[in-house]
Amino acid sequence: MGQRVAPPTSCQEATKIFIWLMSDNMHHQWLLLAACFWVIFMFMVASKFITLTFKDPDGYGAKQEPLILTAVTKVEEVHVPEEKPWPEEFQPTGKAFSENLIRQPLVHMERLELLKNVCRDTALRNLSHTAVSKFVLDRIFVCDKHKILFCQTPKVGNTQWKKVLIVLNGVFSSIEEIPESIVHDHEKNGLPRLSSFTDAEIKKRLNLYFKFFIVRDPFERLISAFKDKFVHNPRFEPWYRHEIAPGIIRKYRKNRTETRGLQFEDFVRYLGDPNHRWLDVQFGDHIIHWVTYVELCAPCEITYSVIGHHETLEDDAPYILKAAGIDHLVSYPTIPPGITVYNKTKVERYFSGISKRDIRRLYARFEGLSFES
Repeated sequence: MGQRVAPPTSCQEATKIFIWLMSDNMHHQWLLLAACFWVIFMFMVASKFITLTFKDPDGYGAKQEPLILTAVTKVEEVHVPEEKPWPEEFQPTGKAFSENLIRQPLVHMERLELLKNVCRDTALRNLSHTAVSKFVLDRIFVCDKHKILFCQTPKVGNTQWKKVLIVLNGVFSSIEEIPESIVHDHEKNGLPRLSSFTDAEIKKRLNLYFKFFIVRDPFERLISAFKDKFVHNPRFEPWYRHEIAPGIIRKYRKNRTETRGLQFEDFVRYLGDPNHRWLDVQFGDHIIHWVTYVELCAPCEITYSVIGHHETLEDDAPYILKAAGIDHLVSYPTIPPGITVYNKTKVERYFSGISKRDIRRLYARFEGLSFES
């Protein structure tokens, strides 16, 4: 039989084994502790590197590359055309700029880019393009003194813009002095139409002058025109009720026994009819209150500087004056609170009784340039 190895029994041998085990355990602990110190050291080095890299450039004269990249990304998100830099007067100067003031030039650039894209769209060509005819040139008022052209689009606050131009032309010294009866009297208000110039003079002004017009939600604008011309019908414009309204009723009223005056559904049926033009010719220039912005101002043929929105006129009016370089000479008249706000309830109420077919036809006519931005 083999000889059995007896376990250690002496105190000395037991002590040796305990010391060996403790030594091995401490060796592992020292290795772990060294590794922890190395991780801490590397973290401190990395932290110092990050601090130096992103330190305020004013203190160290270093470029702030990550922030520059972020700023460029934000500009790209609003699709600002590279060929249209911010006007010099809107470049940051170190002063405190409100977010709205900084955003204004971007909003107007977006609108012009939207217009450019619509004008390029071949599918909308019949809706977005028109000849620069005498009808269009009659809508554009001229301020030679300050090189400004304003295209009139009724039912969007045009009366106030005419007052601004009348003052700029020097006929009156302030807007408050202008009698209401003078504003639309083109023999007395001192506002020449672009159509009154020679072809060469027209071309020169279209190429060199600051040009703008104002738009509004098309459906709400039509409601405004209907109420103003056919419901309230000013006494000095009797032809709307006595000539135009009967012409629309004869052509478009379904119930021939109905004796009421022109209803909104009759008006919508007329406007949405693809063959509306034969009546337009009979009505003459009175149709300016409801025809499209394309028919009024030819925005795909004439390069406008600014397109204002009636719904944001509180911001757009000061911007237009500043962009035209006349903000130190005249101010846009005070806008009553809430008058420019889009009234969804009113639009829904007026169109609630209109057939889907007639609404689709109306939309098909006005979809070309709604300038939503």
